[in-house]
Amino acid sequence: MRAIIDLLFGRHPREGGDPGAPVATMPERLDSRLRGNDGRFRFGSLGKATLGLTIALLLTTPAAAFTPQEPAMLRDQVVYGLIPPVSQRMPAEPLIVDPTAKGRDLGRSGGWIRTFITQRRNSRVAVLYGYARLVGYNGKRELVPDILKDVTVVDGRDFTLTLRAGHRWSDGAPFTSDDIRYWWEDIANNPMLSPSGPPRFMLVDGKPPQVSFPDAVTARFRWEEPNPYFLPALAAARPPFIYRPAHYLKRFHARYTGEAELSPLIAKYKVRNWAALHNARDDMFRMENPDEPTLQPWMAMSKGTGSHLLFQRNPYYHRFDTRGMQLPYADGLDVTVMAGGLIPAQVATGKADLQAEGLTFSQVPVLVAGEGGGNYRTLLWPEGKAAEIALYPNLNYNDPVWRGLLRDARFRRALSMGIDRRIINRSLFFGLARESGVDVLPGSPLYKPERTGVWTGYDPERAAALLDQIGLKRKRGEAYRDLPDGRPLEVIVESSGEKPEVADALQIIAETWRDIGVRLLVRTVDRDVLRNRVYAGQTMMAVWGGWDNGVPDPDSSPEELAPMTQENFSWPKWGQYYQTSGSAGEAIDMPIPQELMDFARRWRRTTDETERRALWSAMLDIHADQIFAIGVVSKTPQPIAVSNRLRNVPDKGLWLWDPGAYLGIYRPDEFYFADARPADPEPAGLHRGGE
Repeated sequence: MRAIIDLLFGRHPREGGDPGAPVATMPERLDSRLRGNDGRFRFGSLGKATLGLTIALLLTTPAAAFTPQEPAMLRDQVVYGLIPPVSQRMPAEPLIVDPTAKGRDLGRSGGWIRTFITQRRNSRVAVLYGYARLVGYNGKRELVPDILKDVTVVDGRDFTLTLRAGHRWSDGAPFTSDDIRYWWEDIANNPMLSPSGPPRFMLVDGKPPQVSFPDAVTARFRWEEPNPYFLPALAAARPPFIYRPAHYLKRFHARYTGEAELSPLIAKYKVRNWAALHNARDDMFRMENPDEPTLQPWMAMSKGTGSHLLFQRNPYYHRFDTRGMQLPYADGLDVTVMAGGLIPAQVATGKADLQAEGLTFSQVPVLVAGEGGGNYRTLLWPEGKAAEIALYPNLNYNDPVWRGLLRDARFRRALSMGIDRRIINRSLFFGLARESGVDVLPGSPLYKPERTGVWTGYDPERAAALLDQIGLKRKRGEAYRDLPDGRPLEVIVESSGEKPEVADALQIIAETWRDIGVRLLVRTVDRDVLRNRVYAGQTMMAVWGGWDNGVPDPDSSPEELAPMTQENFSWPKWGQYYQTSGSAGEAIDMPIPQELMDFARRWRRTTDETERRALWSAMLDIHADQIFAIGVVSKTPQPIAVSNRLRNVPDKGLWLWDPGAYLGIYRPDEFYFADARPADPEPAGLHRGGE
């Protein structure tokens, strides 16, 4: 096996640049010149006044030499008058990127990227890989304008969004501030479409912003207090899409379309009312509706089937390289729905160009063995979550006896010290993972080495002593302890069963917990069922990943560390209470979680980076001491299979959902095929012939 690991590292020449290098757009190259001691133009610190870029300055240098080039795939459509030439399709002020500044090649246009997904609903892959956002993260995980030309922020509470003049939707209709107005007035504030009102990231102390639209390219949001959640939400892996194609959706909205026109559409799509019709046709994230226009680099095609989805290049995409070639380089995404267990074999036979979904570290030997015949390479990117495997004692569990025990920090500490993380790492990950609790990773500026090892070292004697102290006695001759009410001490851990490494880790944990008198039982359920059971307080303990963002900075939201969301399996009902303003869930009734909530609220109200750093540090210290989630390992390797024909894919990166959208932050619209042929209109031509 050591030979396999050796084979996986250091044997492939780099074809992409350093993933940590900044994306070399003109705004970012001007960033360092425009950022001064007064903190102006600093997207990474949303609390300080921010000076937006002027597009005239942005394009002064390249404009004279910039000649837009027509992607080969679209030339016939231009010739036959189906779409205008690229010079008329592009925004007046496009976003110009320079791949060479980060060690990449200026690519070739053409080809379809083949990939597999495990469920139809994962058609979201097009929006993740596309990663076109109003503002987005660059390679340094700094927020910069993308779809927007500019963002101006004053005191962390006054945001002016400036669109690119001449920007168009994928169907050629103008993209203007009216599309943001439509979302705000007709979706977010329409009780039929948004019964709970505007989303929480749009509220500060329960109050919405003042919103205005001075002209066709400007939208302004002003809150009374700072709103540090606003821009990160726009850049998220799953963005809120605070804009919608109004020209398309108005036909399904009762404010703009009469009942006589809506009724046949409601009958056609078999929905109960106009709101359900509107929701069915409005699918910006999964892109299940090919008729809905998009701003992503690839748009859904109606030629797909239930198990085969096609996403073809958007003729009106706003990004160009320095030569003038319109991105994306690849003509499209060719996506096949397949059971996860079958995907590694498909990859090994060369039927994927870019694949991560459905691949786990246990399959690395199979992937490596197939590289020669499949003409691909296997990359290993570390997971960017705060932990890849973590156990979540549910402090809101419905059983009152168990609830009291799970809320006892001594019990959580004992369970943590009863885990031999070294065995798990060596047995399952060949020692390549990091043995730790749930904590920020060393790459984060908030990381403190002294937190490592707090209650996470393997110490069964100390763990047993804590259990004795609690009063969990073990009868003479019995392997396991009993609860105070006489029931056996059986910890039931529920898992989605999607990763074999998790099942194997739980088996090892069961063996070491046995030594301290705790019996571990595993129940496997579908991930949606698991979530719902946790939210309802029916799950005693769940196994999941750690906090989504393992590399936060002081300006990152700490809401995952506080009872602010039901998605944190440690306290789902407290999260529900906060998310619903008290209409669901339970109020916090423990002092330390309440303290975390108070820290998170203080973080939101301050714009001082020093204070934010101190608040983050205090919250992380509390988690290290209280073990609200029991981390096992982090930075586990995620295999990514990349065709040898596909270039500009970085060899090194961080596999992270948010911020980053997995591969999205590395800009797949800049990936290209070295042997791309011009004008390959269908994926069956170049890639699926002979299969």
